Amino acid sequence: MHLLHRYLLDYGYPTLFVVVLLESLGIPGPGQALLITAALLAAHGKLDIIAVLVTAVVGTTLGGVLGYWIGRRGGRALILRFGRYVRIGEPELDRLEASFDRYGLWFVLFARFFEVLRQIQGIVAGTVDMSFRRFFLANLGGGLLWSLVWGLGSWKLGRQIRSVDDVTEKAGLVVVVLVLAMLLVLLGVYVRHRWRRGR
Repeated sequence: MHLLHRYLLDYGYPTLFVVVLLESLGIPGPGQALLITAALLAAHGKLDIIAVLVTAVVGTTLGGVLGYWIGRRGGRALILRFGRYVRIGEPELDRLEASFDRYGLWFVLFARFFEVLRQIQGIVAGTVDMSFRRFFLANLGGGLLWSLVWGLGSWKLGRQIRSVDDVTEKAGLVVVVLVLAMLLVLLGVYVRHRWRRGR
């Protein structure tokens, strides 16, 4: 967090834009942590919260669109060529496409809230030929929702922190608490699903 704090103060919004875009394009990076740090800094007047949110939404949406076109142009061929190393072949890809017909909109909408899914959601959507219109609307909605939850939520929380020095020290705790809460919700959904299947 201290390192991200320094980069944001030195380079500002372009840093947030590039990192968030690359992460949504499929390259793992600290996009979420950077958004939280930027929002906390905005809570203490170091950055503007509106500019932070707009930068995050535009960066993550554009990254998702670029990932979609990468998947559309060559994703299927790459999966069929290298998927055998992780036991993914034509049947698995066909099942994924069938699942996307039913749940693809929800997958794209909420994928940003989970590691790995946040990086691959655009590429997967393009690979399975999800319509661009549906993808774009879900991608934009997901980017907006993600930016508001982590950006605006962190900004509101940051306003309760008294000193700027506390921002980067407490930001790590904020991330841990939010991630644990999300994991508990996911665990509850998984247990409920398994219980229903058992019945």
